[in-house]
Amino acid sequence: MKPDPAAEIDQASNRLDGLPPRVVPGLQIAGAVALVLGFVLGLARQDQLRYFYHAYLTSYCYVLGMVLGALLFVLLLHVSRAGWGVAVRRLAEMLAGNVPLMLVLFLPIVLPVAWGSSALYPWTSQEVVEHHEALRHKAPYLNVTFFAVRAAAYFAIWGLIARFFLGKSAEQDRSGDAGLTVRMERASGPAILLLGITVTLASFDWLMSLDPLWTSTIFGIYYYSGAFVGAVALVILLAMALQAAGRLRGVITVEHYHDLGKMLFAAVVFWGYIAFSQYLLIWYGNLPEETTWYRARQTGPWGYVSVALIVGHLLVPFFGLLSREVKRRKVPLAFWAAWLLVFHWLDVAWLVMPSLGQAGLPVGPIDVCLLASLGCFYLAGVLRLASGRALTPVKDPRLAESLAFENL
Repeated sequence: MKPDPAAEIDQASNRLDGLPPRVVPGLQIAGAVALVLGFVLGLARQDQLRYFYHAYLTSYCYVLGMVLGALLFVLLLHVSRAGWGVAVRRLAEMLAGNVPLMLVLFLPIVLPVAWGSSALYPWTSQEVVEHHEALRHKAPYLNVTFFAVRAAAYFAIWGLIARFFLGKSAEQDRSGDAGLTVRMERASGPAILLLGITVTLASFDWLMSLDPLWTSTIFGIYYYSGAFVGAVALVILLAMALQAAGRLRGVITVEHYHDLGKMLFAAVVFWGYIAFSQYLLIWYGNLPEETTWYRARQTGPWGYVSVALIVGHLLVPFFGLLSREVKRRKVPLAFWAAWLLVFHWLDVAWLVMPSLGQAGLPVGPIDVCLLASLGCFYLAGVLRLASGRALTPVKDPRLAESLAFENL
């Protein structure tokens, strides 16, 4: 009889029980207070809440990227049958399981659009559409009703995928049915295709249509590649935070951090490749309707942000994560994970905030309030999902392989 690998795990350290009962409600209250404060500061600007909506969209797409990037992380582990990742997969499943929360947090974006506000998306203004022939041709796609219908479809697909994989993984914890692993592996391929299509279309709708006259066919993968960087960095920091709190003892080892570091390094390189590919094609084509989007980001203060992204989101972490020793030591790996979370937020702000057309860098107290608000809501959602669940898939048939994993 084969030994049960779950017996090797300290069950007390494999759960998040014992948290004070007011932690989750406290985080939700803090998130609500920060959101209200950000809204009040937005009203004080007397700009029809244009700044508030753009700042909210920035923080929203930043947090949403963590959810969708973590979901891709889960799917990649299944589709590749990566035994090493079993020990860390539940963390990604919990990060990805907050699609219903993100649906609720999407209301401050979709409701103003439904009410006819053009503070965020110029294509919602009939006057703007009438003055641009290209927008008249795009009207069958860029209209309020279809915008809302597509958003509902995206959330439905993301929610079903996240619920299926977290649900089957949790069911396996109870039943030990190895067939559930096979089902998840078979479903992961089609799920990746659905996820890629819907995230691409969502990025077109919510980010690229901020400038509805500009298009890029690889804009979706640009956003998603950055989101995956952020999600892997968040998995690393979450694992370290849990171990610092006495959880997951003997489960996540230096070998797992080594592979997470390699994945983070690969994600950074892929983001740089996509960013360069998008820029090169538009620079080489040199068409006015394509270059205007980059012109706003290469002139004035945003030009410095563009350089900062090249240096801070690609070159510096590329060399910082290149060493094998960095990926096997918690302190430097945590530093680079936190570094990339900061620059990923800057990357999302670079996508959104220049659409305001304001002089200077529009970053201030409103941005801080909204990032804190959505961050608190998200953390509360993750803790709620973690309550009552094992932090590791204890009955996964590849758990023994993951616990004994060693890098060559």
